[in-house]
Amino acid sequence: MANKGPSYGMSREVQSRIEKKYDEELEQRLVQWICIQCGDDVGTPEQGRLGFQQWLKNGLVLSKLINSLYPKGSQPVKIPDPPPSMVFKQMEQVAQFLRASEDYGVVKTDMFQTVDLYEGKDMAAVQRTIVALGSIAVTKNDGQYKGDPSWFMKKAQEHKRDFSDEKLKEGKNIIGLQMGSNQGATQSGMTGYGRPRQIIS
Repeated sequence: MANKGPSYGMSREVQSRIEKKYDEELEQRLVQWICIQCGDDVGTPEQGRLGFQQWLKNGLVLSKLINSLYPKGSQPVKIPDPPPSMVFKQMEQVAQFLRASEDYGVVKTDMFQTVDLYEGKDMAAVQRTIVALGSIAVTKNDGQYKGDPSWFMKKAQEHKRDFSDEKLKEGKNIIGLQMGSNQGATQSGMTGYGRPRQIIS
């Protein structure tokens, strides 16, 4: 990959805004969750955005995270041994995590791009993806999630309702207020359009 120099002008301003979205308190909670979820072998990062990026950059910690949300024997991502050292292999490992996260239920709008993590372009997006993953894990409540459930918000779940044919027929006889009402509406006192007002002297 080509070396990138410092950004100036508009691109520097954009990058600065992206960096301000990064939440250091959230970082601590995410690190805590990942360590509990994956076990001690993932280690811990140095505090701060750069330390968080370096910890996740090669894709191994993320792969272990998504695998830990599945029962043994059905993990979606293969963990290479030894860890990948070549750039494209590390990026491929991150891409596998992203594919597995999408299969798990994370929506595309909550996903970061591989370069967001690898080049540290948008670590707030990386945080957003991990939060979305945690929320889905808490919502599924299938026994694979470890940690405090209050760390993530539960996703809204579909609540299907089944009505009997009798209930559906009953509903056809009721006119909803959205349809309007003709109660109390009359045309008394109205004059036809275009007729002049009668002035009696």
